[in-house]
Amino acid sequence: MRMLRIAFLGIVLLFISSCKVQYRSSSVVPRIKTTTYAMPQHWAVFAGTTIDGKKVGTTTAPDADVFYIYPTLLTNKKDARWNASITDPDINADVLKWIVPYQAAAWADAGRLFVPYYQQNHYRAFFEPHRNQGGLKAQQLAYEDVKAAFEYYLKHENKGRPIILAGHSQGAFHLKKILQDYFDQTQLQRQLVAAYLIGTRVLIDDFKSIKPLTSPEETGGYVSWNSYKKGKYPKYFAWYSNAVTTNPITWNDSKTSSFSQHKGVLYYDNAIYGNSLEVEVIDGMLWVSLPKVPKRFWMSFIKDYHRFDVSLFWEDIRINALKRVAQFKQDKN
Repeated sequence: MRMLRIAFLGIVLLFISSCKVQYRSSSVVPRIKTTTYAMPQHWAVFAGTTIDGKKVGTTTAPDADVFYIYPTLLTNKKDARWNASITDPDINADVLKWIVPYQAAAWADAGRLFVPYYQQNHYRAFFEPHRNQGGLKAQQLAYEDVKAAFEYYLKHENKGRPIILAGHSQGAFHLKKILQDYFDQTQLQRQLVAAYLIGTRVLIDDFKSIKPLTSPEETGGYVSWNSYKKGKYPKYFAWYSNAVTTNPITWNDSKTSSFSQHKGVLYYDNAIYGNSLEVEVIDGMLWVSLPKVPKRFWMSFIKDYHRFDVSLFWEDIRINALKRVAQFKQDKN
């Protein structure tokens, strides 16, 4: 149990660090080539199997594919890099140890999971003055990797299969661009089961033909939310104003939920705790009650639930993804 507590604290510290504004930066963005995704070592998970040979998900022959992009892990304020190396051992280890099981695996039963490593930008690239001092170029480089990975997947693996896009934070930020560039008003939109753009801001006019999903079975659109402790407001609350906010428990237009409707948190002990929280949709954000889980004392000090955007609703997401794939399949038959 002591080791489990240490592991949980590791997760908390990992995601807390990703939410702090960093200050040190290089004056130039290095010229780095876009990653070649024909190389197996550039995928954390490929077709449902991790780079170290472990199967993710329990479905033997899923009917869809899941293309997942992970959040910002390049956060050290002493790190002057604008972008992570594709072979960064610490980031890649964290992806396999923390991100795949606590985030990406929520979709793994609904589709073959694809998780590329990418030269993600440093966290500071999203904030001024860094954003206009190299940050935008760093973001573009990160996106070029995500785009290259997606194009490789489309050309070699998709073969007309239904697609789920899923990502968190920086991952969702880049996937919003993928949705705009490859799905919006294109033939590929017909293959879109759903896009889970979690932990980033999505506005209703970001897309021309793709709409927010407003029922649990609806397909062909997207969902999005940003979590915060109930009754609290972030410093930059205005930034969230008018952002599309999905209720990840009811998956409809309901502004609230009850404890009995919640399917489950994936907790640090790898157990699912259902009926443990309720939510309220406010202007551009999702208020979340303090989860009823063991040793929740640790979470009582946290106001920003961004790092838990997925794990708080892990079982809700898993069930919803399966439901949407089943409906997509039924609609196509």
